[in-house]
Amino acid sequence: MRIHALQHVPFEDLANVKGWAKEKGHTISRTLLFREEELPPYTGLDWLVILGGPMNIYEERQYPWLVREKRFIEKAIAGQKIVLGICLGSQLIADLLGGKVYKSQSKEIGWFPVSLTAEAKKSRVFNTFPGRFPAFHWHGDTFALPSGCQRIAESQGCANQVFEYNGRVIGLQFHLESSRESIRRLIQNCGDELHKGPYIQTPEEILSQQKNLQSIKSLMNLLLDKIENEFGGDPAHPCRKK
Repeated sequence: MRIHALQHVPFEDLANVKGWAKEKGHTISRTLLFREEELPPYTGLDWLVILGGPMNIYEERQYPWLVREKRFIEKAIAGQKIVLGICLGSQLIADLLGGKVYKSQSKEIGWFPVSLTAEAKKSRVFNTFPGRFPAFHWHGDTFALPSGCQRIAESQGCANQVFEYNGRVIGLQFHLESSRESIRRLIQNCGDELHKGPYIQTPEEILSQQKNLQSIKSLMNLLLDKIENEFGGDPAHPCRKK
């Protein structure tokens, strides 16, 4: 399986996704957009993983590579690739599908529970997930649910936490890929966002949740296993179930 990642900043990488892919023997490649690297032909990948970043999806003057990235994601979706967007990645997908991205009433940074919606029971990917679980959050923007998408999960601070589009396209507003080290890097690089708020924890609170780190790693493995088992790689992949 050929997995390609779009990485927006040096300090937000694949983390737990990389570990899962290596164990499975899948091929991993990535485009470092912050270095202005060229995007590969989308036809040469099976999965596209769009990672997080501190920028807004509309900041194209400051980050001109966003224009190319959006076109690339659009082609991957149209080409029926598996597309998984995380945080900023989910917002980019939502925007391309017609959902407005805007500032949340409250930033959500730290460990807060996520609950599945009734739609999740019908999902081929999320139907075996626990109804409520802890997740790691670091976002100040959110999005309106695009037309044709299923709302899979919510939290007290954010109504749209997970959505699906045609099964093969998934947006996660929260982070399951994060490791302790990747969270440390976030705090080091974006710690100025940790102002007092109803859904903002301190660095000490964030880093003390060792049990949650193992939980999200297990959930990320479950998510990726389910995607692989249900859809495989390309639409003609033998692992894809009818």
